[in-house]
Amino acid sequence: MQYRFVQFCVYLLLAVFGYSTAQENFRDDLLALEKERVLSAADDYLTADIQTITEVTSPRSAGGPHDFYSEGDYWWPDPENHAGPYIRKDGLTNPDNFVEHRNRMRRLSIIVPTLVAAWTINHEDKYALKAIEHSNAWFVNEATRMNPDMLYSQAIFGRVTGRGIGIIDAIHLVEVAQALMVLEENGLLKDDALEKTKTWFAQFNGWITTHPYGIEERDNGNNHSTCWAMQVAQYATFTGNDSLLITTEEFFENTLLLQQMASDGSFPKELARTKPYGYSLFNLDATYTLLHILSRRNPEVWQFQASDSLQVRKAVDFMMPYIANKSQWPYAPDVMYFDEWPMRQPALLFAYMAYRDVKYLEIWKALPADSEEDEVIRNFFVRQPLLWVD
Repeated sequence: MQYRFVQFCVYLLLAVFGYSTAQENFRDDLLALEKERVLSAADDYLTADIQTITEVTSPRSAGGPHDFYSEGDYWWPDPENHAGPYIRKDGLTNPDNFVEHRNRMRRLSIIVPTLVAAWTINHEDKYALKAIEHSNAWFVNEATRMNPDMLYSQAIFGRVTGRGIGIIDAIHLVEVAQALMVLEENGLLKDDALEKTKTWFAQFNGWITTHPYGIEERDNGNNHSTCWAMQVAQYATFTGNDSLLITTEEFFENTLLLQQMASDGSFPKELARTKPYGYSLFNLDATYTLLHILSRRNPEVWQFQASDSLQVRKAVDFMMPYIANKSQWPYAPDVMYFDEWPMRQPALLFAYMAYRDVKYLEIWKALPADSEEDEVIRNFFVRQPLLWVD
């Protein structure tokens, strides 16, 4: 018995040491890959002006200057009634809709994580301090902060002043919150700024989990539900809301996976869209980002299966061949932007971190990290891997 106990202890020490060494080597490799890209961009962002939504408004918004406003992408003037309510053209983006608030939120989601990623590389406080300036403008300063809700997002001219599906516009705050957690953990975001920032995210999470728009988004049934859960889990992590994390994990296991994933790992509701490739990638990324967030509390989520055939790992394995070689995609091409994908899809990175299968990492490393295409920026929400590696 004593011998077996000693054997177990030796095995445990080797396992822990081996895992720690692998983690350290992985981070070193990632640092070498990312250093030039991150620091080059971060140096430019050190002089970038701070922009919030309060500086630009739309006359079509029913809200005030602190209210985020956006309009549905696929809604167009009715050619038979130009002054009447807009009509829907799925997958076709109307370039004349109001997008400035979305652009500014995305800009924030690029600048802050890049600056914090730069800080993780060389620990120069100038990067962290600049990131905090941008964050304070959005979440702390009364004159410039955004109200913690999405009441007026995804409006449709002549139909509605806002919709629950507009909550998906805020997916870009997920990596912002990740960057802020890194700053908090290292004692850089603290005191009043930290308290007020956490209050903002707690209020925002309270709104998206209780308001009818939030409930509607949760129950949407496709990638919108996934993105809702991803946001809720990340903001709950940042604000220390463990009960909400547990509830979100239960929602994933009892609802999301069953509603969305087929036994082969595909997402049929995304494949039925006019952009089946892009939407499949998007939902896969949101699903695996959600799992990564939940795994901080419960690493076993990566092994979850609702049945012998419904296993979370099948999702990445379904898409991986078509990420590696898009020419093999057996479904219809996307009606727009098919050539712009794939990117360094975060699902591959998180799959490698969870399963330690190098094939995921090698495919991820070979893909482009950045794009100038607005459609890609809109649907690509994890850009700084250094922030996500412990």
